[in-house]
Amino acid sequence: MDDVRWHEVDVEDLGNGEVTAVIAGGRSICMTRTGAGLSALDNRCPHQGGPLGEGTIEDGWLICPWHGFEYDPVTGAPPGGYDDAATPFPVRQTDDAVSVGLPIVVEHETLMDQMVTVMTDWGIDTVFGMVGHSNLGLADALRRAEDDGRLRYFGVRHEGAASFAASAYGKLTGRPAACFSIAGPGATNLLTGLWDANVDRAPVLALTGQVNTQVLGPGAFQEVPLDRAFEAVTAWSQTVLVPENATELMALALKHAIVERSVGHLIFPDEVQEMSGLENPPERPRAGRLADPRVEPRREDVEQAVELLMGAKSPVIVAGNGARVHRAGVIRLAEKLDIPVITTFKAKGLIGDGHPLACGTLGRSGTRVAAATIAQADVLLVLGASFSNHTGISEKKTTIQVDVDRMTLGKFHPVDLPIQGDIGVFLDRIDQHLPNRDRADVRRAIADRWKLWRTEKERRAGQTDERGWMHPARVFEVLSRLVPEDAVIAVDVGNNTYAFGHYFESRGEQDVLMSGYLGSIGFALPAAMGAFAATNGDRPIISISGDGGLGQYLAEFTTAVKYAMPITHIVLNNDELAKISREQVAALRPVWQTDLVNPDFAAFAELCGGRGFRVDEPDDLEPVLREALQIDDGPSLVEIRTSPRWT
Repeated sequence: MDDVRWHEVDVEDLGNGEVTAVIAGGRSICMTRTGAGLSALDNRCPHQGGPLGEGTIEDGWLICPWHGFEYDPVTGAPPGGYDDAATPFPVRQTDDAVSVGLPIVVEHETLMDQMVTVMTDWGIDTVFGMVGHSNLGLADALRRAEDDGRLRYFGVRHEGAASFAASAYGKLTGRPAACFSIAGPGATNLLTGLWDANVDRAPVLALTGQVNTQVLGPGAFQEVPLDRAFEAVTAWSQTVLVPENATELMALALKHAIVERSVGHLIFPDEVQEMSGLENPPERPRAGRLADPRVEPRREDVEQAVELLMGAKSPVIVAGNGARVHRAGVIRLAEKLDIPVITTFKAKGLIGDGHPLACGTLGRSGTRVAAATIAQADVLLVLGASFSNHTGISEKKTTIQVDVDRMTLGKFHPVDLPIQGDIGVFLDRIDQHLPNRDRADVRRAIADRWKLWRTEKERRAGQTDERGWMHPARVFEVLSRLVPEDAVIAVDVGNNTYAFGHYFESRGEQDVLMSGYLGSIGFALPAAMGAFAATNGDRPIISISGDGGLGQYLAEFTTAVKYAMPITHIVLNNDELAKISREQVAALRPVWQTDLVNPDFAAFAELCGGRGFRVDEPDDLEPVLREALQIDDGPSLVEIRTSPRWT
């Protein structure tokens, strides 16, 4: 047979009257052995795709395990009165081997291939997701792109981890990664991480399968109206229906994600994923579709900002996450005028806490240094911060607010001077109009405040509760010294994160990732996976959570093992949702249902194939953390017993 290619299969143990499934030429084949000998059928039942290789033979018929449809095991023909027929394939048997003959298929570029090409041409190099029955066509195109070296695919254990990882990737780089799911529950599992990206202004591309459009509406299995379900969480969402505009939809989804710094979403019904590509698909290049994002601030606004800063007695810079990429310019301006720098929690690490003008973080997760400094300020230069209630920037002080997003300016209350413009451009322009100032008194005041706060932190770090469990100040004092200066640190929510904000002192050019406006528990470990992908493993990655947060996506530790991600995860274990306990007490309610039953997290990490460490004694903390942070061939987990009493 010239029109088939023979593929050897192993059916040596297949007995008479038995059925099995084998893989031949990348295709699943149902093999049977009957009185007629060995036979081969396509493993997919023509009725609804059931796995014939998991069926049985009764009364001479091969019976599909899903719905009981019958087929001749040799010819694939159904009984009289039925139209469905399974596809048979020739079998060749010699003394040494059994082979199945499959048709030679000339592969043509599919519509999904063409859409993935647009993705990669626009810069998508990373996809997090789960492959399943309603996204197989798109999955095949992603597989081919990975084989070609055009992207990397990370298979996760829960779709929520995929969207959190993609969100973290976008927060760290400003570029979108993709998250990928099946229809129905797989798609809805993406929503929390996508909402995190949406409210924190991180670009993400979401790709979801969908049931066949012919059964959409009456209530098919796993049918969810994804266009409506995703409406509130996306900047743009469309269903792909025909080849003619499909690649343009991909380009538009990416344009919305990048320009709006939000979620672009595409829905792929089953039948669309099997369509052939266009013979001459139109090019959808990124060039010419995206303008330079830098916005020049008005000259009059720059001049007024100079006037306010020069006339201020105690100006302060408040740097938010939007200023993180301009850290060098922020520090240069601070040093030129000897202005203290305070960051929001999301911008922690923008300036190292050892810098003589750094005052730490403002707000509920902040330091006394920042609070005392801003209390004395008369003019605030707010760069890339949005005045969230968590940070609590005062409305009563004269405020210059700079942001490229016009909606963010004066969003919650009026400011004295709102300036629309790229922060980097603003810093360049204002630098040209400002003289150097030497204010040693400012640096002395900051140093004195740090001395008081560090003395208090040292006192707290020495405390243990009645069980001998550590104060979290001890953990973050050690981590402040050991975490490399170029690390990316993903944090969760809860008491552990408040403690991180209070006690961890950033150094160098560390970046901190968090679920900011959404404040979602479970963010840290998936975000660390996103950071690993975003940095290509070239920066140390640390994630920090409580036991409650780690429990949300605990299985993703196996994902880190699978892809040899050298993530160091620190879990502060107190057997409690301690932040919720505190909230109940503060609300004058009894503490209820906040206790947790946890595994031995260190042992769990070892069972998963990673490295696990457990710290019960304060003296063991530093050597254990040193060892864990040096592991570079896969993930490690350090479980530390900390008291729920303190933050």
